[in-house]
Amino acid sequence: MAQPRMYVMIPIDADTALIGGREVKSRFSSEIARHGLSDEVAVMETGSFGPSNQGVLAAVQPDGVVYGNLTPEKAAEIVREHLVKGRVCGRFFLPGEYPPTVKEAMQERPRGEAGRIVLDNCGRINPESIEEYIAADGYEALGRAVSEMTPEQVLEEVKQSGLRGRGGAGFPTGVKWGFCAPCKAERKFVICNADEGEPGTFKDRLIMEGDPHKVIEGMALCAYAISASEGFVYIRGEYKLSISRMRQAIDEARRLGLLGKNIFGSDFNFDLEIKIGAGAYICGEETALLESMEGKRGVPRMKPPFPAEKGYLGYPTNVNNVETLAAVPAIIRCGAAWFKGMGTESTPGTKVYTIIGHVQRPGLIEVSAGVTLREIINEYADGMSEGKFKMAQLGGTAGDVLGTEMLDVPMDYDAMQKVGHVLGSGAILIMNQSVGIGEFLDCCMQFFLHESCGNCNPCRNGLKVLKDITGRFKQGKAYAGDIELMEEVSMTMKSAAFCPLGQSPAAPLMSALRYFRPELEAAIDPTMERPRTQRVRLELAELMV
Repeated sequence: MAQPRMYVMIPIDADTALIGGREVKSRFSSEIARHGLSDEVAVMETGSFGPSNQGVLAAVQPDGVVYGNLTPEKAAEIVREHLVKGRVCGRFFLPGEYPPTVKEAMQERPRGEAGRIVLDNCGRINPESIEEYIAADGYEALGRAVSEMTPEQVLEEVKQSGLRGRGGAGFPTGVKWGFCAPCKAERKFVICNADEGEPGTFKDRLIMEGDPHKVIEGMALCAYAISASEGFVYIRGEYKLSISRMRQAIDEARRLGLLGKNIFGSDFNFDLEIKIGAGAYICGEETALLESMEGKRGVPRMKPPFPAEKGYLGYPTNVNNVETLAAVPAIIRCGAAWFKGMGTESTPGTKVYTIIGHVQRPGLIEVSAGVTLREIINEYADGMSEGKFKMAQLGGTAGDVLGTEMLDVPMDYDAMQKVGHVLGSGAILIMNQSVGIGEFLDCCMQFFLHESCGNCNPCRNGLKVLKDITGRFKQGKAYAGDIELMEEVSMTMKSAAFCPLGQSPAAPLMSALRYFRPELEAAIDPTMERPRTQRVRLELAELMV
């Protein structure tokens, strides 16, 4: 059968599936058949292009033209005009581009000269076809590793690349693997943390939906490097499409012998399965994740021992997040030096971000590590949608709040640390001057209070106190001393809470005070007198009861 001369690529992710993506795809197919073009034009499902506010998209290839906000009726017209008559339908273009191309839809801007590493296949191949992944150099790295490299050499290549964990902490990936590799045990595990509970972060979901085999290949390379034979992908239960595509990809990889026994004819054995989480935010913490996987309540474990020594079921376990593992195949295929040629000295490679908030084009991007917040807003998100920039929060609700002073700081792990901030998981929330800092902080504390497991007193009681304080700031009826109380409570929690959830409220609260203290001070009502039951020392003492 002859190859089609044209393709209509429909990016289907969890969002577009809900708003009629597959109905649009079906209408394209039926109209193409009605016009007798089925042998010439193929309709394909692919992963997200990136934009998250343009409805259902479609790209006509090789023309490279992208249409947005599509309905079945618009799909029929595109077939009649573009595919039959050869005339593009300008009224269905993405706003701001004429004509928009796939590259522009994927928000690849001047600083994207490094190209995509993690997202290179998203929007370009069918995520449900292992053959298309293989045609895009998929599983080449795994084949090379098990055929030509020792586990020690794979581990060293990852160490030399300087890849740092993309889940938020930024710990060197090769070093983490090195903790687990020498451990001797009957069983070892590789776990992909795909829980992704941080509000505003959906990059890992779109990676799994758009290129699931890359995650599998990254896990297999990790398993080979640390001598593990079993793996799990821990996915939050809400990620239905991610679960479906990962499960299908695992089955396809098994069918071709890329999972299971004697992979690529070697003595390397590795297989994996999916574990579905119940949606608890705390299960993004790796030891709480392990507890959940073992059928227990998802609360953090005391450390040490660390998972590398005693993890799932008591065996040595390595846990990495989706983006981290998806970067590994390219490192093994192209080399550590190639990877280090991108990004910055302290943060080599690229970084995937989800941009949301008051910007023209929210969505998913992958850029060289080290770009500034100003560049991301102006070059990748097409600027503010309305109003002037006031603040940004990096890394979801547990992340720092940044003021205008931070717009030109390189966004890599060390540069951010030098100015007293952390890069976080990859969510960027952009806010204009319509957002009040008291209202915003109250929203953050509401989230933490809802998600706290209640396992330790500092978190259980402290969050109630903090929520009361931010509620008063939101209403403009704060008591004198509320700022000092908020500082003391949040810092007490940071030092005394058992896990990162209880330690995290200090990040948004203290960074907000750094840039917006006058606004919070203006919310203090001098006529308000603190009730005797809410005196500062009583509230603070309650933390440790």
